[in-house]
Amino acid sequence: MNNSLYSNITRFVLLVLVQVLVLNHINFMGYINPYIYILFILLYPAKNNRMSFILLSFLLGLTIDLFLDSGGIHAAACVTIAYLRPMVLKFTFGTVYEYQTIKFDTVDFASKLLYITILTFIHHFILFSLEIFNISKIILLLQKTLFSSIFTIILSVLVTIIFSKKTK
Repeated sequence: MNNSLYSNITRFVLLVLVQVLVLNHINFMGYINPYIYILFILLYPAKNNRMSFILLSFLLGLTIDLFLDSGGIHAAACVTIAYLRPMVLKFTFGTVYEYQTIKFDTVDFASKLLYITILTFIHHFILFSLEIFNISKIILLLQKTLFSSIFTIILSVLVTIIFSKKTK
């Protein structure tokens, strides 16, 4: 087993534990909740097998669903962003992604922020659409998506800055 596998397993377990034990109990203003566990999907190496990545994303979402008793909505949102991730990577990073040379520690901040923002909004929109599942509550859906996404994006950027490897 190589070092990358150990770091991915560690990231998976730590993000699930932080999400379940700490972040799920925040519930700021009644409906704002950060979902930082999606960092596993966002930071997963681009060169790895796509099918195993989608399976791991499903397992991540399913694990969160088991702890939250949420019936599969996290799994559905995670699989969706895992499936859409290559398109978002190509859109935000361009040729760096096409040649499989992307390293999240070395890309510029604006591209990284755009990448995190797009996938976070997609994830949260799907998550809350499945949670609410009522078109007459579209304002609540958009409100929860917007504010939870902002909270998640801020925490995700802070975590990536704090735990990034400094390369010179």
